[in-house]
Amino acid sequence: MNKTGFYSNAKARLHEMGEGHPESPLRLDAIADRLLISGLDVALNMRDAPMAREQDLLLAHDPQLVADIKKKAQDLSLDEGFMGPQYAHIDPDTLMNAHTWAAALSSVGAALAATDAVIDGHLENAFCCVRPPGHHATKSQSMGFCFFNNVAIAVKHALDVRGLHRVAVVDFDVHHGNGTEDILAGDERVLMVGFYQHPFYPYTKISPQPNNMLNVPLTAYTKGDEVRRVVLEKWLPRLQAHRPEMIFISAGFDAHRDDEMGQMLLKEEDYAWITQQIVDLAHTFSDGKIVSCLEGGYDLRALGTSVEAHLRVLADC
Repeated sequence: MNKTGFYSNAKARLHEMGEGHPESPLRLDAIADRLLISGLDVALNMRDAPMAREQDLLLAHDPQLVADIKKKAQDLSLDEGFMGPQYAHIDPDTLMNAHTWAAALSSVGAALAATDAVIDGHLENAFCCVRPPGHHATKSQSMGFCFFNNVAIAVKHALDVRGLHRVAVVDFDVHHGNGTEDILAGDERVLMVGFYQHPFYPYTKISPQPNNMLNVPLTAYTKGDEVRRVVLEKWLPRLQAHRPEMIFISAGFDAHRDDEMGQMLLKEEDYAWITQQIVDLAHTFSDGKIVSCLEGGYDLRALGTSVEAHLRVLADC
C-alpha cells in the first residue's frame, strides 16, 4: 500500500470568490494536472476527504464564529440562482458563496481524517489538497481567504482527542500563519516554527513571541539559501529539542519566485529540501508521522510543480 495519502473532496471546487480571485478552484486543477502529467498520482494513496462535524470546529474556534459562517451559508443558499452567483464578504479579500460551508467542512475533514489515518498507522504521512486554506483563521475571526483553521483543528484533535503529548507545526507560506499562532500560542504541547515575508499581509507586528512559537520574519527578495540557513540554525534545534510525536505542515507555496502574491524567491528545489528536513526529523522522533495541508500558492504552474516536489519527498519517489 502506498504510504502517502492524498486527501481531496469535490466540494472544494464549488467554493469560489468571484471571477479573477487568486484563490480559485483552478488551484486544485493545476495540482491534479501536474500529478497526472508527472505520473506521481500512481504513487499516492488517493482518498476522499470526509466532512468534519460542527463540534470538530469548536476544538479551535469560538462557537459564535462557527454559527456566523453557517448562517451566512444558509442565507446564500436561499438566494442561490435567484440573481446569479451571490457572495457574502468576510473581509475585503475574502468572500463566501453558498458552497463555502461544505467546502470548509471538507477541508477540515481532510485534515482530521489524515491525522487519524497517520496516527493509526494506515498511512505514514498525508497531503491534504484542500481549499479554502486555513492558517489565517484565528480563534474568533475568518480572514485572508481562510474560514476555519484546518491545521490548528487537526493539532487539537491529535492532542485532545487522540492523546498525543507533543506535536510540531511547520509553516512555510509566504504569509505569517497568524491564525495558527493565535490558536496555539502558549500551549507547550505544541511547537510552531515558520518563516514569512515582513512587512506583508497580515501585517503582524514583530514582538516577543510565546515560548512555543518561532515564526521568523524575512525581507522581500529573500532567496532559498537564506531560508535554508533559518531552517538549519533556528528551526531544527528547537524541533529536535521538542521531540514531536507528529508534525503538521502548513504548506503554502506562494514564496515561490514566480508567485506574484509575494516577493520571496524560493524554487521547487527549496521546497523539496525543506520537506526533506521535516521528513528526516519525523523519522527520528515520530515514526515518520506527518500531515501536510495546502495553504497558499497562486501561480498555477509554480503551484503544481512545487506541490509535486513536496509530494515526491513525502512519498520517497
